[in-house]
This record gives sequence, C-alpha cells and structure tokens, in this order.
Amino acid sequence: MADPATDHVNTPEEELEVEANYKPPPEKTIEQILEADKEDESLRKYKETLLGEAKAGAIVVEPQDPRKVIVKKLALCVNDRPDMELDLTGDLTQLKKQSFVIKEGVSYKIRIDFIVQREIVHGLKYVQKTYRLGVPVDKMTHMVGSYPPKSEIQSYTTPSEDAPAGVMARGSYTVNSLFTDDDKHEHLKWEWSFDIKKDWKE
Repeated sequence: MADPATDHVNTPEEELEVEANYKPPPEKTIEQILEADKEDESLRKYKETLLGEAKAGAIVVEPQDPRKVIVKKLALCVNDRPDMELDLTGDLTQLKKQSFVIKEGVSYKIRIDFIVQREIVHGLKYVQKTYRLGVPVDKMTHMVGSYPPKSEIQSYTTPSEDAPAGVMARGSYTVNSLFTDDDKHEHLKWEWSFDIKKDWKE
C-alpha cells in the first residue's frame, strides 16, 4: 500500500509487456518430478523431502471441494496487535460490509492461509489492487511460490508495507485481491476494505 501521492500503479502496457515476456514452466505431476533424475541419489532425497507426504499419493483435505487451492483466510498483521482477519470460506460479498481500521504510517504485513490438495501448484501469486474513491492508488504483486499438497494449512506472508500517513491519506480504501498462479487459474478473487485513521481508536 503506497502513499497515494507517490503511487506506483503499472500502466496496462507495462503489465502486458511483463506477462508477454514470462513463460511459466510446464506443469508436472508429483510422479513425474520424482521420476526425473532418479539416478541422482542426493537430488532424489531432496525432492522427497520437499514433497513430503505428497509423494505417498494424492492428498485430499476437503473431498467435496474440487479445487487444488482453497484460500481460507487473509490476515493483516501488525506488531504488538492482534491479527485482523477475513474469513474467505463464506459469502465473499459480505466482506465489503466490514472494514479494517489501520493507524496511519504503521508497518504491516498480509498473511494468506490456504490449503493445497490433489496436485502441486506452480507459481502461486498474490495480486492486490487498492482504490480510493474509485481511483487506483496502488498495486502490488507477490510471488508466493510453488507448493505440494499437504494435509495442513500453508501460509504466505508478504514483506512489510507502510500504511500511508498524513491528513490527505486518511479515509476509506477498497482492495481487490486475487490469488492466482502461472497458468492464470483464479483460485480466489475477493474485495475488502480498510480505513486509514489518525489512531487505532477514534
């Protein structure tokens, strides 16, 4: 989240150029990964460690859900304060009705909790676009990485960001969030909001 006065929103042309130059690696199954270079003992052990329980067979945490990636929660994390959390498992249209209050200038991180099941997912990305009064003021893209299926929740935390500060920065913001991957699968897309205020309690 940048200061609106010094936002760094990419132009559509810049975004298209970046996407055009990027070629995702071919998708491989767990079996294919384990078979490749299997004569290299150290590499084989490394891959088995990396894949963990996934090598034993398909892991399905929520059988009723056909998705490979199930995004569970977004948390806004500030040192010495309880995490502010959004439950992403219910009616996403209701998220706009609740708003985080963030003290201006504070340093924060965003944590995404998710489940990977059935197959490895390659090149997960978290994309966040922030708007104020309908005008884009910031965009950030975080490369989350590739993840094997696991029976427990996995997490990704963004680097620290500083909330905007000053009288002009205070007010309400809307955020469009997207959890996607190299193959442009939209695992989850949601909208939420926050208010920048002079202090935590007003």
